Amino acid sequence: MDEVRLEADQLYKSHFGKMISSLLRFSNDIDLKTAEDLVQDSFSAALTSWEKDGLPVNPAAWLFRVCKNKALNKIKESKKFSELFVDEAVYPGDPVLAVFPLDDQQLILLFACAHPDLSPKVQVVITLKYVVNLKVEAIAKILGMTIDGIDKLLVRVRQKIKDEKIFFFEPVAEELESRIHIVHKILYLIFNEGYKSSWGKELIREELCEEGLLMTRALLKSTIGNKETSALYALMLFNASRFKGRFGTHGELLDLEEQDRASWNRDLIGLAFYHLELSRGELISAYHYEASIAGIHCSAESFAATDWKAITILYTCLLKINPNPFVELNYAIALYYSGQKNEALAILHKLETEPFFSQYYLLHASLGKIYFAEGNHILAKKYFTDTLTLTSSPAEKGFIQRLLEKVIVTSRYDP
Repeated sequence: MDEVRLEADQLYKSHFGKMISSLLRFSNDIDLKTAEDLVQDSFSAALTSWEKDGLPVNPAAWLFRVCKNKALNKIKESKKFSELFVDEAVYPGDPVLAVFPLDDQQLILLFACAHPDLSPKVQVVITLKYVVNLKVEAIAKILGMTIDGIDKLLVRVRQKIKDEKIFFFEPVAEELESRIHIVHKILYLIFNEGYKSSWGKELIREELCEEGLLMTRALLKSTIGNKETSALYALMLFNASRFKGRFGTHGELLDLEEQDRASWNRDLIGLAFYHLELSRGELISAYHYEASIAGIHCSAESFAATDWKAITILYTCLLKINPNPFVELNYAIALYYSGQKNEALAILHKLETEPFFSQYYLLHASLGKIYFAEGNHILAKKYFTDTLTLTSSPAEKGFIQRLLEKVIVTSRYDP
């Protein structure tokens, strides 16, 4: 039974979006919501059948066949036979895919989700749902939205796809170049959702990071990947190299200053530098700057030996092409460690006046660390206490609680 559920879970993760896409191609009378229901029903039927009779020889083909039959029954119930496509459209290995410049079917669906008639936010949401198969709760977390907000967005996009006859067909080769920028952004978000997850060592979401890495590598190896793709891949590799250092022996979250650099994967770091070098060209994207910053961290012998001045210069360049408060926060931290303390605090306190950042736990945690380092235990305690109310992650709470206890203990022995 465990084998059946494991197989079903793996197929759900790898084929959910592909089955949705196939059903939409199968008939114009099937909308996105109906397609989702049919796929869910097919997996439920699979669990019931496979637990009773054992796994079929080709579980994926079994699922596609059952899904096709359910679609036909649904159409018959509605008495709509008007625009059926060929049966082969719902099977893996659709011949249309053979002439597509990308071989990876998941990557093909990714480009299909980057449809130009959909807004960037919608493109990201449907990719996270239908390509990566994230739950609504996880999508809401990564995008800083409420669960209800994501649900309502999905209802609207399903209706838009239905009304405007937007399908998840693979785009023709000529359309790929215009979509690659949003595809890069989506891959970046997919990787970061896994990397920034801090819900305990065992739940670090390495699989999601692996999804991002595999799709980026597939894009890079295709005829569509470019130097920006290389820079993005380098950035992912630099960050992936530090996975084992992010948590202590007891599962506690560690910041960059506390991490054991001997645990970092030097092979991945070397591969990252190789791809960063390949990315060099006339165009310098945000991924180039971010990868270069990550490379400086990965090559530094220690936190104290980090070239913070070089990092501040890179963040200054990054802010010119991608001005946003998240980059400003990191820029301010780099300024502080490069010795420009007053300038750093001025930026951090300015961010504190912005509605979202006034409730952003990383800003408060950063201010707490800086004031603790400066010996201002009263403000350090205030900001760490505030931080505890702004995150629900057990790992993050544990990390801040450790810092708060240090403040309390240190302040007892102040002269």
